[in-house]
Amino acid sequence: MDFKTRVWRLVKNNMQSKEYEVEIGGKKVIAMFSDLANQANGSVILKSEGTVVMATAVISKDGSKNLGFFNLTVEYLEKFYAKGKILGGQYNKREGRPSDQAILAARMIDRTIRPLFDQHIKNAVQVIVTVIAVGNTDPKVLGINGASIALHMSDIPWNGPIGAVQIGKEKPASTQGGENQTIQVNNYIPNSDEAVYELDLLVCGKDKTINMIEAMSFEIEESEMSQCFDLASVEISKWEDFQKKLYSEFGKAKLSFPKIEIEKETIEIFNERVRPMLEEKLFSSESKKVTNEAETLWKKILDEKYPNESDDAIKSASEDYIHHYLDGAFHKMALLQGIRADGRAVDEIRKLYAKAGGISEVLHGSGIFYRGETHVLSVLALGGPEDMQLIEGMESQSKKRFMHHYNFPPYSGGETGRVGGINRREMGHGFLAEKALTPVIPDKALFPYTIRVVSESTASNGSTSQASICAATIALMDGGVPIKTPVAGISVGLMADEKDTNKYVLLSDIQGPEDHYGDMDFKVAGTKNGITAIQLDVKVDGVQIGILKEALTRAKTARLQILETITTEIQSPREKISPNAPMILTVKIKKDQIGMVIGPGGKNINAIREKTKTEITIEEDGTVFITGRDGGAEEAGKIIEEMTHEYKIGDMAKGVVVKLMEFGAFVRIGTETEGLVHISEIAPFRVEKVSDIIKEGDVVPVKIIKVDEKGRINFSIKEADKDFFKPKA
Repeated sequence: MDFKTRVWRLVKNNMQSKEYEVEIGGKKVIAMFSDLANQANGSVILKSEGTVVMATAVISKDGSKNLGFFNLTVEYLEKFYAKGKILGGQYNKREGRPSDQAILAARMIDRTIRPLFDQHIKNAVQVIVTVIAVGNTDPKVLGINGASIALHMSDIPWNGPIGAVQIGKEKPASTQGGENQTIQVNNYIPNSDEAVYELDLLVCGKDKTINMIEAMSFEIEESEMSQCFDLASVEISKWEDFQKKLYSEFGKAKLSFPKIEIEKETIEIFNERVRPMLEEKLFSSESKKVTNEAETLWKKILDEKYPNESDDAIKSASEDYIHHYLDGAFHKMALLQGIRADGRAVDEIRKLYAKAGGISEVLHGSGIFYRGETHVLSVLALGGPEDMQLIEGMESQSKKRFMHHYNFPPYSGGETGRVGGINRREMGHGFLAEKALTPVIPDKALFPYTIRVVSESTASNGSTSQASICAATIALMDGGVPIKTPVAGISVGLMADEKDTNKYVLLSDIQGPEDHYGDMDFKVAGTKNGITAIQLDVKVDGVQIGILKEALTRAKTARLQILETITTEIQSPREKISPNAPMILTVKIKKDQIGMVIGPGGKNINAIREKTKTEITIEEDGTVFITGRDGGAEEAGKIIEEMTHEYKIGDMAKGVVVKLMEFGAFVRIGTETEGLVHISEIAPFRVEKVSDIIKEGDVVPVKIIKVDEKGRINFSIKEADKDFFKPKA
């Protein structure tokens, strides 16, 4: 298709707009440029199959108040009107705090665009993606591409453009197997309580390299994942070409922010007072400690050298010099000599330790995992179906029965700080572990519990998210959750030559300095059979696909080693769940019996709940989940089974005589079912008076001999046991 202006029109309110079209993965995407948000440095509206997002990019006029760091903020705004919904409480119909999915989407955009900024820029940059409508294209993918276009077309300095594509693979239609599903590009996988896909992969990149990955898969093999990277790269190139042509037509000239040069005298002071202490212990077991001490000393030196507020700009630039030195030192030693900060081989994992349970008998399950100085405690809590989390968002409404939450308290890094709330990093790490573990969580029919695992990072020196996956796996197995197979995660780092990208070293199990000064953090989680989750962050423009393929192999080798440590401690899930966990019984009733069990206004089911102290959940297909303790679940299950039992002629039971009449006696079987024993059916001889033979409260055997069209039952005692009553002398 020719690259040309598709529509140029003047609307009633004089809004001018141009529309351009591109096809990605078989889907048409329209980019609309207008004066709708003309105060922003750059803006665009992207449309595809009913989904519409607006992306804007703005840079502040002044950078003097943001001297200490590159100030980038990214927001992803969900609007309920985008799906034609009015959500919220009775008194507030506005959107509240961002949903978890909105926060994760903002992180994906941030992780994609951040590496492509010159970090010396001190002016604040803000990118906002607003979802206007949700159709059949993923708004998150459009949002990332929209952010790229808005930045690329603006006057904000940025080393883009990038492209983002989603790769998906649906599960076979039959649970019995069948043909493998084809891999699709830009398929939309909305949030759901039931996974219908084997692979959900988001890939971002530029110039045949990749700079961000977010993936969840059901044990996909490394070879197939590699093929998906290649496929994504082809579609990403289409996005790049599209944006470059747009820029050649009407892109803005970029602003200039010259980098402040550090004074020669300052460098000499660094070389004299700070560099020697780093050179002495930088590549030793004290690497992290000496780095922190050196940074503290350097800051103190600069505070003394530049005491005036007017010196803030040069002082801030000088503070970065220690990071420039450390970056170069770690790269040089890794590339030239294969030496790492702590002396390990490039493919060597730190010392591993795993512990299942043993903390408290009160807990439903627990796991501890060490990988070097990174330590994580994970704790399991089991609940009933009523404890599932309701996800009510812009895209969909669903329920979650497995949740993993991650906490990173200040002491984990040896620091003090605010406690409470949750930041984007904690949420992102928690969801990464949740994605990694979800493929092995047992089906609800097999294990109907709601499952929550909380991972506490208690000591951190690199990749606590992957340690959380390992500790959570141990906690699940310790708690008797019948996961399909254990999961482990590891991070692979990269040190690449700045001038020659073909010169590089992969580092297994990166720790703090290698994460901070390295070029990538490639987190890969999976089982012995395949990959369950991937997350890639980079600090360079992008990483060659060939390097990522090699890193997948390196990650698998490390993963198998970690899995061996886990399974040595606990080979498989314990046979029984904790006695402190609630019991869940499953009862199956017919769909047309649901109303009877619930009763008018919930009368029947509420009475059962109150009597047995249980929680009862009834699915649309008639599956009843009963959650209780101290025998309550069994009692409630018995009541429901008796309520819904359909008696047939010939069934035998024991019942209690509840009422005597001249013509017979009423007998109750179970808790609810009553029937008549006619006087002629009491004994195999003539009975003159019912009370001569039986009394109220007697327990008698009965056989069902008749069930009429209204469900009324007639019993016979004599057919149940002809010798039960013998004639009186």
